[in-house]
Amino acid sequence: MKTEIIGYIAALLTTLAFLPQALHSWQSRDLSGISLPMYALFTTGVALWFIYGIAIQSWPVIVANAITFVFAALVLILKFMHIRKK
Repeated sequence: MKTEIIGYIAALLTTLAFLPQALHSWQSRDLSGISLPMYALFTTGVALWFIYGIAIQSWPVIVANAITFVFAALVLILKFMHIRKK
């Protein structure tokens, strides 16, 4: 149980770390400093961590990566929209 608490705290912190970038990208629509390959790889990795969390039935891994996927996917979609406008 103690290790699961550590997992939830780690999940909370790493998930919240992406919130400022997602909010900034959404509000400013300035994605010039965002690397498309990096965010594409990261978003794919988060999706795989989510699937892995389901496979091992680990709620900290599932919840953290589901939320992080939403934030990362939002930034990735905004980046694609930014590229299309050029």
